[in-house]
Amino acid sequence: MLYEPMRLENKIILLTGALGSLGRAQAMGLARAGARLLLLDRPGHERGESFAAEVVRTTGSAASFIGQDLADLEGSKSRVQQLATEHHGIDALINNAALIINRPFMEFSLAEYEDQLRVNAAAAFALAQAVAPGMIAKHYGKIVNFCSLTLNGGWEGYVPYVASKGALYGLTKTLARELGKHGVRVNAVSPGAVRSEAEDRVFADRLQEYNDWVLDRQSLKERIHPEHIADLVLFLCAKESDMITGQNILIDGGW
Repeated sequence: MLYEPMRLENKIILLTGALGSLGRAQAMGLARAGARLLLLDRPGHERGESFAAEVVRTTGSAASFIGQDLADLEGSKSRVQQLATEHHGIDALINNAALIINRPFMEFSLAEYEDQLRVNAAAAFALAQAVAPGMIAKHYGKIVNFCSLTLNGGWEGYVPYVASKGALYGLTKTLARELGKHGVRVNAVSPGAVRSEAEDRVFADRLQEYNDWVLDRQSLKERIHPEHIADLVLFLCAKESDMITGQNILIDGGW
């Protein structure tokens, strides 16, 4: 029997944080599997329209850019409700967008703490509320939330970020239970240290030192790349994962 790759033919998938390293890799993987993509990122992002066009040109699947500030919770929920109506439902929601700042605990302002919880966790709640009615009506849907290896408590300087990912983990577990009877699957992905633009930015002054530190802690002595994460997200959006829900799946190279 020949191996058949996972397919998402004509599935409508909404991906947040679509223009970052992880988002771009996911978009390409999902589009190659036949998904029709709604690529959401900050409004006015100069690469938005051009990346959507690149996805279409490269994969042949439909893709459009949605400019939306996730810090505006009511506006984001309303925008996604509108998109769900226009497309007769969203088949999968991927809450990939995140704010991350590396700084000692006492140097964070309350506003910075609130901003990270708003974008990283509260926005996922708002968007899930926006897409859930259509999924319930179809008795089928997938929600994938992005948690983090940092939930293991072994990292310093990320208190607001880790707190927000803890809230998202709780949302994943409880939402999976509440929506399971309606055929909606809710899972989380917790990446380890992924080679990305965010890593280059946060550790710009000590990149080689950080790279060595990561490899020393991983069982696998090679770096995780965005495409590795994209493959797992594709699986969680495809029918092959239909009996998986309420899980937080680590993809960390054996930390």
